[in-house]
Amino acid sequence: MTDFVVSPPPTPFLPIGGGGRFPLRRIFCVGRNYADHAREMGSDPDREPPFFFTKPADAVLIAGADMPYPPQTESLHFEMELVLAIGTGGADIAAADALDHIYGYAAGLDMTRRDLQDAAKKTGRPWDMAKGFDASAPIGEIAPAARIGHPAAGLIELRTGDVLRQSSDLSMMIWSVPEIVSTLSGLVRLEPGDLVMTGTPAGVGAVARGDRLEGRIEGVGSVVTTIV
Repeated sequence: MTDFVVSPPPTPFLPIGGGGRFPLRRIFCVGRNYADHAREMGSDPDREPPFFFTKPADAVLIAGADMPYPPQTESLHFEMELVLAIGTGGADIAAADALDHIYGYAAGLDMTRRDLQDAAKKTGRPWDMAKGFDASAPIGEIAPAARIGHPAAGLIELRTGDVLRQSSDLSMMIWSVPEIVSTLSGLVRLEPGDLVMTGTPAGVGAVARGDRLEGRIEGVGSVVTTIV
């Protein structure tokens, strides 16, 4: 018996490599965490501390599913990223302890309505509709840290069809995974089920209907979607 006046929505989740499901609570995203991408977006990576924005948990698109081209945009961009899955909660987590709070890692795409984002930046308005729209977070299977460890380096790349669009290394992140977790946990208490998208390298660009996106991160996994 329940007193909900409408049926509760299903819990969004990501599959775990090897079996099981990881329930999703929130998605936090780090902005401009690779120096080359910060420069291509017109920012100075030497002066800017980490900042965060969010996507709703139900924006996740399980890898392999098609992504509908979203309405109200003519400039849909990809951003290939390493994704952290938080396994144990905490506030004000020390960087030295941060890895203990990570359940695993995945490859993900922070899809962006770039024209809406650019317009929001010019007027000082929030980015929500540029970043947090339906199916804006295609993410692959979670690889448990107990199996793969905690990658601090490794190739991160994205292709559209046969064309290489992004290629960098996780070691090029301005803010490391422990620093990201520590900084974010000083702003909000992290909880099991939270995801953290850690930023994208240079090479972001537009896609069109029919484009197949395939990203991979060495030692972590891959993410695939086709824009329809």
